[in-house]
Amino acid sequence: MREPIHILIVDDDRAVRDLLSEGLGDSGYHCETAGDGAEGLRRISEAAYELVVSDIDMPQVDGVRLLQEIKRLRPDTEIIMLTGMVDAEIAVRSMRMGACDYLTKPFKLAEVRITVERALEKRRLVLENRAYQKTLEQRVQERTAELVRKTREIEELFNRLKGAYETTLEALATALDARDTETLGHSQRVASYTVDVARRMGVGEPELTDIYRGALLHDVGKIGVPDAILRKPGTLTPEEWVEMRKHPEIGYRMLQRIGFLETARRIVLSHQERYDGTGYPHALRGGAIPLGARIFAVVDTLDAMTSDRPYRRALPYEAARAEIEKFSGSQFDPRVVDAFLQMTRGDWLHIQARVMRELVTPDQGRG
Repeated sequence: MREPIHILIVDDDRAVRDLLSEGLGDSGYHCETAGDGAEGLRRISEAAYELVVSDIDMPQVDGVRLLQEIKRLRPDTEIIMLTGMVDAEIAVRSMRMGACDYLTKPFKLAEVRITVERALEKRRLVLENRAYQKTLEQRVQERTAELVRKTREIEELFNRLKGAYETTLEALATALDARDTETLGHSQRVASYTVDVARRMGVGEPELTDIYRGALLHDVGKIGVPDAILRKPGTLTPEEWVEMRKHPEIGYRMLQRIGFLETARRIVLSHQERYDGTGYPHALRGGAIPLGARIFAVVDTLDAMTSDRPYRRALPYEAARAEIEKFSGSQFDPRVVDAFLQMTRGDWLHIQARVMRELVTPDQGRG
């Protein structure tokens, strides 16, 4: 059974109080009365009412002050003001202060009932809307928390997948190194060199990761080069060089339709290009060569010259540095060479040591 609606009637005229109390009581409302504003204020402070019907012109505490106190103490209580014809302006001002409506004396009970119903309906809608807003806010908070949790799960999954991709790519690069060269960690080393130089040139993510992958997989196309050519200890014949120079395009085709390697495979295709246009396979020149490939060309030369090969001993770091500086503007991009020259021998040795640690404990990543 629904709780009765409690109405407080405040008026210093007993006849008005009785008329309203009886008339509204017949409509099913639970009515209480107060003979002046002070008594009405006391009742309001002691109990909650859905509606107050108050006269404006009362001694001590008038209807306007009572209205202000009700809105302070019981903001959810609706108020209907009773006024004589001369108080109409005050009644309108009262509505601006929060009263729901006003009735002019003398009034008819039918008019009072309609006004009361309208005030209570307004109150019901306001409270329902507030409850809805609160429920909505709670749902939004719950949904937001769920989205945050799902986002974290996706980020964790993405990071695991990314780690799996990197581990797979590094394992492939290690297998290629074992087939092509006796130098352990060549691909990881030049990839790390390339990233360090790129970072010094102001390159950020996600470009750094793309550059790393492209440098790491630069020789993936050598899978398509016969072992007799790839592992030949002596000088290659012109015909063998034709086959060897196909490996950038072979690698580029191998990596097609792998979405996350789209940028990286352009580095694979261009890693043998030269800044002056004398490289292969497309004789690209200057800025037409992807930046990652231009950086790779410098660090790959450093790694090749400072590593032992079956046909020669490693050159000192200083000799390799001088050779790279000598060919700045021809074989190499001068801007890349400038960044390269900012790095000390200690910087390169630190990268080498880091790569060797990662080869021993690959789960640590490239750092």
